[in-house]
Amino acid sequence: MPTSTIHSAAEIPIFALYGEQQQAENAELVHIELIETRSRLYDWHIAPHTHAGLFQVLFLLGGEVRAHVSGALWECRGPVAITIHPSVAHGFDFSPEAHGYVLTVDQNVVFSAADNRANLFSSLFVAPLAIELAGQPDMLARIEQLLQHLIAEAAWPEYGNTLMLEWLARSALLLLVRAHAERRLSDQSGRGDFELFSRFRDEVERHFKEQWQLAQYASALHVTPSRLNRLCLKLAGKSAFDITQDRLMLEACRKLTYLPASIASIAYELGFQDPAYFSRLFKKRMGQSPKEFRRA
Repeated sequence: MPTSTIHSAAEIPIFALYGEQQQAENAELVHIELIETRSRLYDWHIAPHTHAGLFQVLFLLGGEVRAHVSGALWECRGPVAITIHPSVAHGFDFSPEAHGYVLTVDQNVVFSAADNRANLFSSLFVAPLAIELAGQPDMLARIEQLLQHLIAEAAWPEYGNTLMLEWLARSALLLLVRAHAERRLSDQSGRGDFELFSRFRDEVERHFKEQWQLAQYASALHVTPSRLNRLCLKLAGKSAFDITQDRLMLEACRKLTYLPASIASIAYELGFQDPAYFSRLFKKRMGQSPKEFRRA
């Protein structure tokens, strides 16, 4: 259970990075460092503070942290990601074996990423979060790889360094958005249903080119077709058939965009015996013919 601690606003310092009072005029929009790089200097204790204009994510991959966030105490064990809004007072007490990364991004990186659309990252920063990652090993591995690339890029900047740092940081944040969404979906739907739905998506990825029928997917998952269909409607808002067709059309769009092959060849590659039927189905689901899509 979180416990309350009270700090006067006048007592809480505002830093650029912890211990640094001002941000340099040419400071990078993305900063990343190992947890131990700064924490070891302060005996693993980071006192409550805020960051003006900077969003921060603590990626604790191992060890423990007592996080003081907005007057509450969170006791977390890695792997976990803790998100911090610029105005949120926060401090950390790490165990000596704690390891991971601290990613700090300027508000311009967060808000310009959406190209005037709904903000991609709002779910991470509207309130502080502790996102457990232990149950998503594949997602965790992808996030960790991006963070390693960020560390390498920051250490040895080359041509296009600023853009590369921003792209990598946004990619890591977007994966964290997905991890958070999957966690919420799992909590809302029940672990068993969520795992079954995930297995269904894996089967779709393996067999969509074979154009499996619903009964084949249900048999592979050892459930009835009606249960599988109800599950898809519950978690995805669409039928199992529509999910398989969406995946098929996505692949068709990719091939029409990137491959110079004929439309008939693409149809055969996607498991269609009749290219004309493929064209009719594509137009029905995508609103335009394959030829019109390719031209556009």
